[in-house]
Amino acid sequence: MSSQLGARVVVPIDVKKKPSEQKLPLHNRWHPAIPPVAEVRTGELFRVEMVDFSGGGITKEYTAEDVKFADNSIVHYLSGPIRVVDTDGNPARPGDLLAVEICNLGPLPGDEWGFTAIFDRENGGGFLTDHFPCATKAIWYFEGIYAYSPHIPGVRFPGLTHPGIVGTAPSMELLTIWNERERELEETGLQTLKLCEVLHSRPLANLPSTKGCILGKIKEGSPEWEKIATEAARTIPGRENGGNCDIKNLSRGSKVYLPVFVDGANLSTGDMHFSQGDGEVAFCGAIEMSGFLELKCEIIRDGMKKYLTPMGPTRLHVNPIFEIGPVEPRFSEWLVFEGISVDESGRQHYLDASVAYKRAVLNAIDYLSRFGYSKEQVYLLLSCCPCEGRISGIVDSPNAVATLAIPIAIFDQDIRPKIGSVPTGPRLVRNNPGLPQCTYDGNLPITKNPSASI
Repeated sequence: MSSQLGARVVVPIDVKKKPSEQKLPLHNRWHPAIPPVAEVRTGELFRVEMVDFSGGGITKEYTAEDVKFADNSIVHYLSGPIRVVDTDGNPARPGDLLAVEICNLGPLPGDEWGFTAIFDRENGGGFLTDHFPCATKAIWYFEGIYAYSPHIPGVRFPGLTHPGIVGTAPSMELLTIWNERERELEETGLQTLKLCEVLHSRPLANLPSTKGCILGKIKEGSPEWEKIATEAARTIPGRENGGNCDIKNLSRGSKVYLPVFVDGANLSTGDMHFSQGDGEVAFCGAIEMSGFLELKCEIIRDGMKKYLTPMGPTRLHVNPIFEIGPVEPRFSEWLVFEGISVDESGRQHYLDASVAYKRAVLNAIDYLSRFGYSKEQVYLLLSCCPCEGRISGIVDSPNAVATLAIPIAIFDQDIRPKIGSVPTGPRLVRNNPGLPQCTYDGNLPITKNPSASI
């Protein structure tokens, strides 16, 4: 039995320092050549601390200028990589599964606040960027397990805290697969995909770029850095290695079973969220924060072959398995909004779950704006509160059906439909201070619902 009590800190963070000033270097790309900064053994309880995904670039000041001009080439700042070995010192090997248990997590002491934001449409946008093109931000403060915001009054809810990103390093073969398929999408997607004209998301993919690239121990400007930076994958989408999956229920007691593609697994994590709604629809859309994870790892030898079936042309086309823990807020009453795959112009789409979910979110936004909130406030709220998204129907042609369930108890007024007039909201909402917001200076068309209530 180990004489050490508590978790061993393997990646410390000082929130008063910039990312480049931390004791151990951070990174913001996926590549097998990024060297590990720490090593842990299976069964060991260890602690990983993280800056928020922007590395402090988005601040708690009541302004949205930092969001409008955010440098999205630097996201996400990750802690790691961490090499994992067994009790005999043998590393995890390609083909193994790495079982990562989340034993504890939370905000870093002294930094108990977070933000939710909408990126400017010219700088990343979000799921509804054609409706909400302006950079906007809400600041949240934490009271134990609860979060509240002066920018979205009349709302308070318990957070289901989780890491947005947990992943292992790709092999060079897998990295090449990523880069080739995402480059093809970027080059041909507008001509071949109908989805793009509906969701208005840009870019279609985030290809390797030397701009903003941070590779841990590898010194910027060195020949090694120059080569790796042109190959290293961005951390924005989730992929076969896990990565940015944004599973809001991945909290205390959860486990992630990650494929191993390189010796040691090279585990990295970051993008801590105090709370998030399913889909993180605002894109900068959870309650983003600095934080910590206390983890334990086990190695399942040859686990990929035993438990994962490749869904693609190679043995590398696999996906992680997630085991959700027992801790989550209890809500008994929900208001559920439905969406079908018919867009705002009335155009029919065939079994398109993305269009259906967009419609469900827009229906919820329009409804809740009747209770004293701006639509931007509701959009941010639905991105970060513990709401539940579902694909309710995917076989009944021509309409996919998606639903968004919102817990009624997070509001300090009753938001259910009633006989009589719609309430004007409590005093807090009637004296609504509004959100820090910037103007949209681009010239892309804005989608308007001709039948919207406001």
